[in-house]
Amino acid sequence: MDKVTSLLRHIVAGPRNPHPEANLDLCYVTSQIIATSGPSGTYPQRAYRNPLDQLVKFLDERHGKHWAIWEFRAEGTGYPDDAVYGRVFHYPWPDHHPPPFRVVGMAMAGMKRWLSGIDGEGTEEEKKKRVVVVHCKAGKGRSGTMACSYLISECGWTPEDALARFTERRMRPGFGQGVSIPSQLRWVGYVGRWTKGGKLYVERQVEIMEVHVWGLRDGVKVQVEGYVDEGKTIKQFHVFTRKERVIIAPVLPSETGVKDALKNREKVPEFTSPEQVGGDEKPHPEKAKTIAQPGQLDGMNESKQIPTKSHSVQSKIKKSGDITPLSSKSQTSTTSSSSEAVGEEEGGDAVIFKPSSRVILPTSDINLDFERRNKATMGYTMVTAVAHVWFNTYFEGNGPEQGGNADDNGVFQIEWDKMDGLKGSSRKGTRAFDKLAVVWKVYEPEPGRKSKEDVIREPSINSPVQQMAPADWKGGNKETPDKGKNLGLRTETPASADVSKASSFKSSRDNEDEDDDLAGVKSSDPSGGEYPVENEPETSKSAKFKEIVDAKVKAEQYKLTPSTPGSAEEANAALDTASSTTPQILPNTS
Repeated sequence: MDKVTSLLRHIVAGPRNPHPEANLDLCYVTSQIIATSGPSGTYPQRAYRNPLDQLVKFLDERHGKHWAIWEFRAEGTGYPDDAVYGRVFHYPWPDHHPPPFRVVGMAMAGMKRWLSGIDGEGTEEEKKKRVVVVHCKAGKGRSGTMACSYLISECGWTPEDALARFTERRMRPGFGQGVSIPSQLRWVGYVGRWTKGGKLYVERQVEIMEVHVWGLRDGVKVQVEGYVDEGKTIKQFHVFTRKERVIIAPVLPSETGVKDALKNREKVPEFTSPEQVGGDEKPHPEKAKTIAQPGQLDGMNESKQIPTKSHSVQSKIKKSGDITPLSSKSQTSTTSSSSEAVGEEEGGDAVIFKPSSRVILPTSDINLDFERRNKATMGYTMVTAVAHVWFNTYFEGNGPEQGGNADDNGVFQIEWDKMDGLKGSSRKGTRAFDKLAVVWKVYEPEPGRKSKEDVIREPSINSPVQQMAPADWKGGNKETPDKGKNLGLRTETPASADVSKASSFKSSRDNEDEDDDLAGVKSSDPSGGEYPVENEPETSKSAKFKEIVDAKVKAEQYKLTPSTPGSAEEANAALDTASSTTPQILPNTS
């Protein structure tokens, strides 16, 4: 039985090497920081996850009482606090997303305080033996974001070097980065700027004024989201309807950028319903995978930031660069047509979404979520694209570079290929748009009166550190509005028929992809050496992983029956058309 559970754990965890002594999935990022996947004390999870008792035993034998856990799981830890002697600190947020930035300083201060031994427990020699154990679900995205944040903010590493170290210690060669989600990489860049800016952060309420989209395809749902409940939950604040949409041009902006599009828009009267532009959709060619060189990490490249304050939002919009138009049609304002009445949505247009009521978010962390849906048959809708992007207005408003006095308004821009994909992957499906610009400003309850600001500094080493309330460790927590969202065939409901051609849906596959989260993870010792497993050839392990996971784990997880012609499973299998476009961070070889 032990061999069976060990094999199952190896299969689900991905092609990685478990620890030879405890058969555990963990790595030493440094001699003081251990990253591990989320342990479990209950079946069936402990059969394929790190068994909690074995992890505790390993830490006790290696580090005595000089270890403590920092966990980041809004879905629940999977164990009660007393199972780890109460030495666990909680900063939970949802899987596949960046952290609410206000918790970064608290988590960093707590880790630094523990490692310094400032609490006075033990001898000076014992205090030097202390380690921090970070974990989320897979021990990759969320854990890697916070491990890298500590190396940057407390150890003086550059963001590029921190990311390269985490990848080196956590991932097998050829399986990508340890931290790979674009928004999490953006946050690591923010941490670098936060550190240079004196570790000062100012939280403000933010109002979303407009969302500009170029190359918008038909059937796309656009919604604004943000964090609530101390970051444990993502809340949907607004879903744009067709009545909140104005089409201003059928092509992408030229080298003069978004600014010219806004000038065009000034010539167009306010419409209560959007205009439609005729013509066939002409999709933009898929871009090749991009490599982010050191110094080009999104979130830390200061040349991309708005340089000065301005009373005009429009004057602060950055140039988009030379972007090839999607069609030969001229960029002119359009007049109203009858297509709105029949619900037609032509693709490839430049569109402004302006909310009919004020959209106010409680923090500076903003998420734009996109989903493209097409009408199918027999009460089904086909989801062909899923993507989202997080940004923080304090950093996009140059707060760290201006002594904490961030701009009061601004514009965040991004292209489709740089958006976050499905469940932490680069998969987004078919293209939903080409370029996005979000116009935001600090919320004013009344003209000229700003909302209250929350000035947050990293606690000093001698100060007590606040932690967040934990999620229910038993699980069952709903962290996101559309948990389990995936590409494929879904059942329809009429709840949001005015959003796009397709109706809203309820997923028939709401479980997470265990194997997608953990593929390519390895275990490493304090010196960075990788632990071998029974001298099994690498190619053999990779092939075994792919074959057994696809055939066994997914079938067990989703409890799917064999596909029949025209079934939802068969439709899902043919939908992944996206190429790998996640930016890569190259290790510093100098």
